[in-house]
Amino acid sequence: MSRHFPHPGHRGGDPAATAAVTAAVAAYWDAAAPSFDDEPDHGLRAAPVRAAWARRLARWLPDAPADVLDVGCGTGSLSLLAARAGHRVTGVDLSPRMVARAREKAAAERVTAHFAVGDAQSPPTGGQRFDAVLARHLLWTLPDPAAALARWADRLRPGGRLVLVEGRWRQSARDAGSYVPGARALPWYGGVGAAELTAAVAPPAVRVRVVRLEDDTELWGGPVDDERYALLADI
Repeated sequence: MSRHFPHPGHRGGDPAATAAVTAAVAAYWDAAAPSFDDEPDHGLRAAPVRAAWARRLARWLPDAPADVLDVGCGTGSLSLLAARAGHRVTGVDLSPRMVARAREKAAAERVTAHFAVGDAQSPPTGGQRFDAVLARHLLWTLPDPAAALARWADRLRPGGRLVLVEGRWRQSARDAGSYVPGARALPWYGGVGAAELTAAVAPPAVRVRVVRLEDDTELWGGPVDDERYALLADI
């Protein structure tokens, strides 16, 4: 059964324009892949940052072993943490170079996880169902986040959970010109606040919980000055 979410904003109906934006987004993240892990909360290279994310995932994800879909997985850092905790993990990202890097890291660390190139807004997982869908700092990049939320919910088993790590990005709002053309037209460009995302997932979620993350400096490798949170939505 399809789950329906309220639409956060006007998307526009031109498939060619949407395809062009999708191609530009893939190219942008392909170019970013070589340096992506340089950010403390991306590469999780520092032991305290890595341990902080592992602790959070242990609280947010179901008990292992569970089937976890990591959408917009980037270089796979959170996927690998979940896999090390005993979960069966599938990571999906639009950028082939991000996925290649995730596979390299999994092989180097001898961690079992499956990675696929595909649009996180409509993950190429066929009929497979999951116990949790994880997305971190992704919704702001999507042309139709409401459709993405519905598709992710459809991929959950009954009683499954959406784990959405989000926020409002002051830097992104200032630097629209550094992202893809037309970025300001994205419904949640610059991020989405906890109240707005809670309203968006309230139906059909049966339980929604927001965990504030601004003050957890270990997660980010230092202090942050914008809104950060995790929204846990049980479907």
